[in-house]
Amino acid sequence: MPYIIASGMMIVSLIVWIRSKQRRFAGMDKNINNAMTQIGVQISSKWDVLISLLDTTKTHDENEYTVIKEMIRERHFITENSTPAHVIAQLNIIDEAQKKIMAVAESYPDLKADNTYDKILNNLNQYEKMIFTSQLIYNDRVAKRNHVIHMFPASIAAVILGFYNRTYKEI
Repeated sequence: MPYIIASGMMIVSLIVWIRSKQRRFAGMDKNINNAMTQIGVQISSKWDVLISLLDTTKTHDENEYTVIKEMIRERHFITENSTPAHVIAQLNIIDEAQKKIMAVAESYPDLKADNTYDKILNNLNQYEKMIFTSQLIYNDRVAKRNHVIHMFPASIAAVILGFYNRTYKEI
């Protein structure tokens, strides 16, 4: 009888321990997903500023405006379920559109001298910094989670519960 009670207590303790690890891993995943959402918010804001910048060039080069507007239609929103590869793809589209807009501005000195254009460029740079910071936060959270799931004995619970490495966002 004492062996049955001791065995039962060990099993209950093991279940409680695994459940506590599951909650910890799930909380860490939620933090990572929140960080990805923040990257998405910053990218979305940068898209909005880029569209404002594009609108300032419209009167100077209608043809280039149309080409860049088509690029912007490829915009996809970053959500908590997005992958780092998805973020990279969106940033590449933004960078390409931004380069084209800058090329138009180079051709029109009066556009570069416009106060509104300058303010929009400053906003664009601010969002670039905020995206960078959000990516650092995301990678930090991924590193912490990946470290925890590799520590013994938590690694056993991670395998049992199906928690594996998350991917870093290359900066």
